[in-house]
Amino acid sequence: QVQLVESGGGSVQAGGSLRLSCAASTYTFRRYSVGWFRQAPGKEREGVAVLDTDGTTRYADSVKGRFTISQDNAKKTVYLEMNSLKPEDTGMYYCAADSFRPRDWVSAVGWDYWGQGTQVTVSL
Repeated sequence: QVQLVESGGGSVQAGGSLRLSCAASTYTFRRYSVGWFRQAPGKEREGVAVLDTDGTTRYADSVKGRFTISQDNAKKTVYLEMNSLKPEDTGMYYCAADSFRPRDWVSAVGWDYWGQGTQVTVSL
């Protein structure tokens, strides 16, 4: 079992920045792919970034060039640095982990472990 705890959400104006953290309960966290997802009211949860065990990162087109996913193994934490935030980035952000992630990483289906989420609100 892996417990995940997100933090770092908040309210910012458009153009601002936030850094989200996903802290894991295990030092074997490096053996898991980790994804960041967001869910806006009335919409499906969708992947925005993923970090695989080989260090490969992938991003949704909507956040490329603005968001960066990274990992600090010593701290058992994965981060999502979000810059140039837009109102459409508003939503609940979740991290997920899986030792063998779904082929379609953007989908929330099939990921083994989830955190409780942290709210991000971007206003004009």
